[in-house]
Amino acid sequence: MGRDNLTRHRRLITMSYVFMFLALFTGISAAIAYFLAQKVAQAQDAEVWIHAQALWIARNVVLFMMMAAFAALWFIPACFIYWDSVLWVKGCTVIGVIFTTIAWLFLLNAWLKGLVKYLQKKAAF
Repeated sequence: MGRDNLTRHRRLITMSYVFMFLALFTGISAAIAYFLAQKVAQAQDAEVWIHAQALWIARNVVLFMMMAAFAALWFIPACFIYWDSVLWVKGCTVIGVIFTTIAWLFLLNAWLKGLVKYLQKKAAF
């Protein structure tokens, strides 16, 4: 029974890392990764390192979504005014691109660090 739960938890975490990688391209994958990780994080019989991995994924996905939402706010003026017509709209667009790049690199870094720790069967902090 315990071995089956470990295998199930590892499968959920593996799928969560796959969706976390796909979250670099679409936000729906980030939500799927979050919910898969939450299943493991709320399990009572999960091993400590798997539980830490689930919390790592959930935390980083939430932070990524918050940073992506903040970056998206900078693109709002470009919806109403052509981005190259007014200097302040161009500035907002450039700032939006910078914040989007920061969010993307944050998730890529978190994915790499977490995946390396997961393959070593260690807790990610």
